[in-house]
Amino acid sequence: MRKGLQNLETNENNNYKIIAVDDEEGIVDSLSIFLKRSGYEFTGVTNPQEAIEKVKNEHYDLMVLDFIMTPFHGDQVVEEIRKFNKDLYILLLTGHKDLAPPLDTIRRLDIQGYCEKSDKFDQLLLLIESGIKSIKQMNEIKKINNELSDTYEKLENAYLESIQTLRYTVEAKDTYTRGHSDRVSEYSVLIGKHLGLNDTELKNLKIGGLFHDVGKIGVPDAILQKEAKLTDEEYSEIKNHPLIGAHILSSATIFKDIIPIVKHHHERYDGHGYPGQLQGEKIPYLARITSIADTFDAMTSKRSYRGSLPLATVIAELKRCKDSQFDPNLIDIFLDILENHFDEIAEIQTNYS
Repeated sequence: MRKGLQNLETNENNNYKIIAVDDEEGIVDSLSIFLKRSGYEFTGVTNPQEAIEKVKNEHYDLMVLDFIMTPFHGDQVVEEIRKFNKDLYILLLTGHKDLAPPLDTIRRLDIQGYCEKSDKFDQLLLLIESGIKSIKQMNEIKKINNELSDTYEKLENAYLESIQTLRYTVEAKDTYTRGHSDRVSEYSVLIGKHLGLNDTELKNLKIGGLFHDVGKIGVPDAILQKEAKLTDEEYSEIKNHPLIGAHILSSATIFKDIIPIVKHHHERYDGHGYPGQLQGEKIPYLARITSIADTFDAMTSKRSYRGSLPLATVIAELKRCKDSQFDPNLIDIFLDILENHFDEIAEIQTNYS
């Protein structure tokens, strides 16, 4: 049975073209063996300029790119490619993490991830598998976009249903998070109503909350379902999900107003969050609201490693993190809801338990 599943996965991989660029021929040869064995259609190139021309004239789904190369480095290759191709999923290889390009460069060039070179390709394969999942979902969304020619309302509903399917797939991976996105959505809208936000903002909070974790479709199941403490590498994989989610939703213009929520709901008010280390009011306003709702639900829900926390403990923790993790003005609004309008919270918990 397992062999049959492996064959099916290999056959599916045949649909995806990967190009690897490294000026060391031995690395290219090793990647060729490794990725062809996994079923991918593979092209290896040792000349950066040749790689740029290939991407310009042929279709590739994903690029594995060495950073330190001659005659020019990987970030310069990406700079050229992004002038004519914004969609190519790019993973950067570095000889050492200290040699990786600055975070600002990675962000500016829309490089989806990077890892250190190693004799083993396990981590790289995980990154490639996550990338292919993201690409597959983006292709599905684009396919819908190309096929639908009806009214905007029908198009919007089709997109919502498509992403809703992804959301259910994510929650099906982990029974402990089932109902989480529904509750985050409702808590976010509740906070928004107490803030007096308009209907458009409330709608964005609702949809943003529903889809805030959709990027976890690109995180390996073994990591999502792991009950033991995550390793640093595994935690880094988890931390990729906001960027993956934003990348998935970026193909549809109807999601442009919720992408900031999906991308930045793990930022912290003190600037120590991820993926952008944004600080204070530089964090999108609706993402700051969703962050509170997300954290509250995480603390009040049962997890594989603990039960739900008592309300008094949750309130104390929210107060403790008022000026570090959360916007102090927004957390005061939510604390008022918890202390004076808890019936509204209880109704959401009952409806989405």
